[in-house]
Amino acid sequence: MYYAKKYKVSSKLTHNPKGSVWHRWEPHIHTPGTIMNDQYSGDNPWNDFLSRIEQSAPQIKVLGVTDYYSIESYEKVLQEKKNGRLPDVDLIFPNIELRFLIGTAKDAAINGHLLISPDDPEHIEKTKRFLQSLEFSVGTEKFRCQKEDLIRLGKFHDKNIVTDAKALETGTNQFKVTFSQLETAFKDSLWARE
Repeated sequence: MYYAKKYKVSSKLTHNPKGSVWHRWEPHIHTPGTIMNDQYSGDNPWNDFLSRIEQSAPQIKVLGVTDYYSIESYEKVLQEKKNGRLPDVDLIFPNIELRFLIGTAKDAAINGHLLISPDDPEHIEKTKRFLQSLEFSVGTEKFRCQKEDLIRLGKFHDKNIVTDAKALETGTNQFKVTFSQLETAFKDSLWARE
């Protein structure tokens, strides 16, 4: 939506000798430090990640920064953009990956994605508030979709976990939402519906 508005074609069409011009989008990319299955390594994985995006051919114009139940990596990419990195990327948006309570025939969780428009200057806070409205229960224990509760869920699930990073990964893997819970969260949030 933002991309289309920003590059809106005027009512007077002009001839482009190249014909159609296609822009490369990467709507689902995990960054270094992604909560689950971080595949990045090296001395400076963030610099390597940003350099690969900057040197991509064709150039990436739109980037969807993806992580499970979190927008921390999105916030870091925005800060890097503010600091001068990714000069050719025109649009960056958060792509929140969630896991549904229903599973596949092999009992693997089904993933879904919430793509957030960055048009609203308060979209970061509103996204966090929306995520906190999601809950996961284990018996009588309730966990909200926020970093502290995901860590608590990880330690609740596996009493042998000592580090918060491992607890966050485990809690994120355990946290599931239902379609009805997601529908209710959307219904209760004017911002999400818009």
